[in-house]
Amino acid sequence: MKTRPGLTPRIAGLAAALVAAPLIGLRGQSSCVSHQARLRPAAYAAAVARARAIVCDQLAGKIPGLQVAVAVGGKLVWSEAFGYADLAREVPVTAETQFRIGSVSKPLTAAAVALLYEQGKLDLDAPVQRYVPSFPDKGYPITTRQLAGHLAGIRHYRGDEFLRNRHFDTVLEGLAIFQGDSLLSPPGTKFSYSSYGWNLISAVVEGAAGQDFLTYMSRNVLRPLGLTHTAPDRVDSLIPNRTRFYERGADSGFVPAPPVDNSYKWAGGGFLSTAEDLVRFGSALLEPGFLKAATLELLFTSQKTTAGEPTGYGVGWFVATDGRGHRWVSHGGSSVGGTTAFGVDRDSRIVIAITSNLTGAPLQAGEAIQAVFDR
Repeated sequence: MKTRPGLTPRIAGLAAALVAAPLIGLRGQSSCVSHQARLRPAAYAAAVARARAIVCDQLAGKIPGLQVAVAVGGKLVWSEAFGYADLAREVPVTAETQFRIGSVSKPLTAAAVALLYEQGKLDLDAPVQRYVPSFPDKGYPITTRQLAGHLAGIRHYRGDEFLRNRHFDTVLEGLAIFQGDSLLSPPGTKFSYSSYGWNLISAVVEGAAGQDFLTYMSRNVLRPLGLTHTAPDRVDSLIPNRTRFYERGADSGFVPAPPVDNSYKWAGGGFLSTAEDLVRFGSALLEPGFLKAATLELLFTSQKTTAGEPTGYGVGWFVATDGRGHRWVSHGGSSVGGTTAFGVDRDSRIVIAITSNLTGAPLQAGEAIQAVFDR
């Protein structure tokens, strides 16, 4: 099957650091321990059986815990949880288990940007200093549109920054990590993936909305769409459904992932969610409703460099066309102790999400799973 760009998670800036901890094996579990989350519609029973076989063969047993959810035409047709949220205590993954979704936070934040744009509160082509006056001038104007398309020249992670374990009280405080650094290239001239660019977008959202970023996200994106299990990954809070996080250890076992604090990057990589919440979110963008038709096209149309070269990235989404001419929008997410794959076929109207609690989990099987439902 021809690969669909973007469905495989983008693994960027991850330094695999294993903590000194005893290896945790799968402790006698069968290769495919699962917990059915939803009744499967009869019309999709055969597809679910084939997709489940793919999960059992390629994913379960190789990852401590994961969820898979598929929706077709806005209707959930499969949701199943596999493995364990806590290996040591043998706590099973359920549909409500919350995983780190990494950069899949960017499409969520893009919805907030889109709402402010529709309301006339955010000019995508104005210099960011209109909304974030404290951000230093870089000698070139930087716009929110460029930030959202990884065209602003803002750098990505360096060194062990991905493993940062310091708490930041505000979005503006988190900008101090990179705001004093030079641009990698003049804005608009080169696609250069940058989660830090999305840190700056969260400050833009605050300035345009006149309220705290997480408050705006909750009131205007998460609650209206019914994303009841999507939330910031606050390490200082008790989140009962949050999974434990793992790295791969020696001898095919797993060790706890090192502790990190993602408070510096809510917008670009700091949210928790579930596979069901993600397919609910993707399904809300299949047609106008939550957002206008023109706004959806804005999100899902590839930006171009100043030289006219398409980047394959719109506003918070990778965009591509597969061999059958289907329009795909997608994003992957890599976290310390989490890997997520998320894709939306705008033509077959299939939405798929896979969440897991393992750093660098191999989720390429998502492409074969999607193909099973595309009939």
